[in-house]
Amino acid sequence: MKPPSEITPSILKLITSISEKIGEVNANLLNKPSPKLRKQNRIKTIHSSLKIEGNSLTEAQITALLENKRVIGPKKDVLEVLNAIKIYENLEAYHPYNETSFLKAHQNLMEGLIEKSGKYRNQGVGIVKGSKVEHLAPPFKNVPYLMKDLFQYLKTSDDIVLIKSCVFHYEMEFIHPFLDGNGRMGRLWQTLILMEQYPVFEFLPFETLITKEQDKYYKALAESDRLGKSTPFIEYMLNIIDISIRELLNFNNRILTEKDRLEYYVSLNNTEFTRKDYMSIFKNISSATASRDLKKGAELGLFDKIGEKNKTIYRLK
Repeated sequence: MKPPSEITPSILKLITSISEKIGEVNANLLNKPSPKLRKQNRIKTIHSSLKIEGNSLTEAQITALLENKRVIGPKKDVLEVLNAIKIYENLEAYHPYNETSFLKAHQNLMEGLIEKSGKYRNQGVGIVKGSKVEHLAPPFKNVPYLMKDLFQYLKTSDDIVLIKSCVFHYEMEFIHPFLDGNGRMGRLWQTLILMEQYPVFEFLPFETLITKEQDKYYKALAESDRLGKSTPFIEYMLNIIDISIRELLNFNNRILTEKDRLEYYVSLNNTEFTRKDYMSIFKNISSATASRDLKKGAELGLFDKIGEKNKTIYRLK
């Protein structure tokens, strides 16, 4: 049975906006960011997703752990980050349409944090805010059947990926299949579903925007609960995705330094290229600036310069 939701004018508008931006991302080859930006965004993703769940470590501490340095902090918080680093550095190991892979991801994400990581809960749960029960999850006996149905929806629905990823995220949070780790699993799995069609989502930290206004995230979940359909949550998440892609495009359009441009261009793995190829990526620089960049890149040993004047080509080492 397809989870209940509807396509509103707001959702259609957001889908159009996101699709246009993804086209721009692909046209500018931004679906494979520079190693520096990739690392920064991975740190932001891990920091934001865990901060939502109450983790106290800073981006600087997470950077240190990513670089295998020792960090002083609560043991649980450090373990949460180490587990998340393993997950986000090996995203290709998980298959978004596979329930077994979903359970394996939870096991890896929550290893050492709860007793039965990688297994659905065997007791009733509710989410309490203050003295009020915000959400009463379905009975634990129903969880395996509900999750099986949800993965069946993922595999067979003709909904577009943008919609499916939001529906899965909401429905999984509603089912609350695990004793702990449901929030971070919902955000992780939405990323994996989107990555299947749009590689840029591997490096797009939309969790950062959720962290800035967490109340709106929980309000969208609660409103969907109240209406009995995921429509408000779809609108909320599509807006978050739209803003995230816009920020990525704005980052690329900022004033880049010579080092930024060279690092980014080399990351694209163009084995041989010309000054014209280089300028096709950085459309706002002059031919003189491009020449200076390429001379510097050759001096730094990033690539070899072959030939002279208009016959010059550059070959990556």
